[in-house]
Amino acid sequence: MYGSECWGTTTEYMQKLDTFQNRCLRYICKIFWPTTISNKNLYELTKTESIIVQIRRQRLRWLGHTLRMKSGSIPKTAMRWTPQGQRKRGRPKVTYRNTVEKDLKDQNVTWREAEKIAKDRSKWKKFTAALCPPKRRRRKQLNGTINLRCPLSFDEQ
Repeated sequence: MYGSECWGTTTEYMQKLDTFQNRCLRYICKIFWPTTISNKNLYELTKTESIIVQIRRQRLRWLGHTLRMKSGSIPKTAMRWTPQGQRKRGRPKVTYRNTVEKDLKDQNVTWREAEKIAKDRSKWKKFTAALCPPKRRRRKQLNGTINLRCPLSFDEQ
């Protein structure tokens, strides 16, 4: 997802993206009703992962890059910038910073702790790997009774 590391996302929007991805994967693998398969087995079959995990991983990687930038850089300045004046009526818009703060809060990490961790690349890499485990590279067997073969699977014939 090009540029998704900069999106301010809501739970509803992420669920819609995840549903769309799963529907497309099922269509590509020719899995139609009444044949059903769990999302977990679908990801194992296609050797992919949830789009939510992919976007979250990209967001955290970009946050690490931004936090390591010099203090005068445009991305770092934009992340800390708060507009002056009053906002319009209604609910505030979801921003990138709000989304990242929510991700960090879910892991009981404050913004200052994230800044300290991000200064060391190896620590940040371990931190993000713990939050969003990387894709598995090895092959796993499906735990189902249905034997499915997906065109996305590049198994030897």
